[in-house]
Amino acid sequence: MNAPHIVTSYVVIDDVLELIGHTDDTRTRVSSAEILTVAIVAAKYFQNHHERALCLLQQTGYLPKLSVSRFNRRLHALQDILLLIASLLGEMMATGNVFVIDTMPVPVCKRVRAARCRKVQGDDYLGYCASKRAYYCGWQLHLVCDATGVPVAFELLPARWDELTLVQDLLSLLPEGSVVVADKGYISDTDQQLSYINGRVRLVPKQRRNMRGNTTQDAELIRTHRSRIETVNSQPEKMGLQRLHARTNPGFALKVLASLLALTFTNIV
Repeated sequence: MNAPHIVTSYVVIDDVLELIGHTDDTRTRVSSAEILTVAIVAAKYFQNHHERALCLLQQTGYLPKLSVSRFNRRLHALQDILLLIASLLGEMMATGNVFVIDTMPVPVCKRVRAARCRKVQGDDYLGYCASKRAYYCGWQLHLVCDATGVPVAFELLPARWDELTLVQDLLSLLPEGSVVVADKGYISDTDQQLSYINGRVRLVPKQRRNMRGNTTQDAELIRTHRSRIETVNSQPEKMGLQRLHARTNPGFALKVLASLLALTFTNIV
C-alpha cells in the first residue's frame, strides 16, 4: 500500500465532507471520512474486499477497532454522500478541454448463471463484450475522463442497451468547447450534431475502415489520446471492477463508486 495515497485520499474526502456540511455523530469513534477511505483503499489494493482492507488499516494504526458489520452499515448509510463526492471531485479535478469516453463491462455473473441470478434478471442484462469476446450478465459502465484519467461523468446501464442511449446526458455535463474522443461504438451523426448544438461539445469517434475517415486534425487527436482510452479501461480492470462480489445491488453500486473514486485518486496523487 502507498501511505501518501491513503493519507491524501482521507484529507481530500474530509475536506469535501466539511465543504458540503456533513457532520458526524459526536459519539462515533470512526469518522465518515475514515469509513470512505477504507472503501477506496479496498477498491485500489484489495479488489473491493472490505474486510481485508479494514483489518490491515487497523493493524497498521490508521483506524481504531471497528467490526466489519458495523463498517458495512456505516458505509451503506453514506452511499449518497459517496456519489456526491465522486461527482464533485470530477468537476473540481478535471483539467483541459479534451476528454475521452469509453464503455466497459461490469459483470454481475457469467452468462451461464444468468437464470439463477437474483440481482439482475431479464434479457436487458445479457450483454456481449466484443474486445474480450465474451458474453456476460450485468451492466455496462460509461465513463468520461479528462486527459489525465480523472473520471468526470459516469453511468451504469443494463448490458444489452445501446451505447448511445445516454451519451447526450453525459456530454451535457461537460463545459462548452469540450472535445470528446471516442471509439467506433460511439459513431452517430445525429449525436455528434446534437452534442454540438445543445452544449457546443464536439464528439470525435474513430471512424470505421469502410467509412469516410477522420480529418487529419481529428485523426491526430485520436492518436494522441488513444492510449488514455486503453488506460481508462485497464486501470479499473486491475482494481477488480469486472470481478465484483456483492450480496445486494446497493452493495454492488457502492463498490463501483469506490472504484471510480480510487481511479480519481490514482490519477491525481
